[in-house]
Amino acid sequence: MNRRHFLASSTAFACVAAAPLRAGGRPVPMWEIGPVINGRNFSVGMPRFPEPSAEGWFFDFPGPRRSDGHVHYLTRRTGRLDQARGLRLRYRIDASPATRFVPQEFPDRTATLSLFIQRAGDDWTARGRTRFHRWYSPEERVIALEPGEHELAILFDENWISVMGSDQARSPRAFEDTLVEASRIGFTLGSAGGRGHGVYATGPARFTVLDFSVL
Repeated sequence: MNRRHFLASSTAFACVAAAPLRAGGRPVPMWEIGPVINGRNFSVGMPRFPEPSAEGWFFDFPGPRRSDGHVHYLTRRTGRLDQARGLRLRYRIDASPATRFVPQEFPDRTATLSLFIQRAGDDWTARGRTRFHRWYSPEERVIALEPGEHELAILFDENWISVMGSDQARSPRAFEDTLVEASRIGFTLGSAGGRGHGVYATGPARFTVLDFSVL
């Protein structure tokens, strides 16, 4: 299924060559849809980059079937974060009340959004030294995907969860090292048991990022 016919797009353009501009001409950091591991993009059926709009940038959820694709990670490059306080995301989902957001791996679970931090040098195996290279929103701070405008701010002194299920309270040095050597930040879509394992929508749905800030 061609996703550009799944949701009628406005006059948007692909942000491949350069970072898009916010309203007023202010540059927006380059965002990527992924993850891309060994040349394979795990966000099946999605473009490599989201598209700019007057409000920020957006992507359209793939669907209405799992075979049409699923979106996993939205990330951008960053520098060290050890002098920052946290991350904040403000976004809007446009969809009808009848549209469901479905985790492609665990379709019986609630589709969720988590904020995300990745340490430089991650090999995506989550083994050995890299088992602490990815961190996600604290357990009680995930957000269910649903239409409307939402805001999420999570401070770095909260109990972030590592990729293999540890947390900041049990592995504080590993989290501190991730902040010092941070390479990417953003958010992931998935469910409990697979924070970034991908989501699709059963009807036309658009995700617009209104603001993403390092606090």
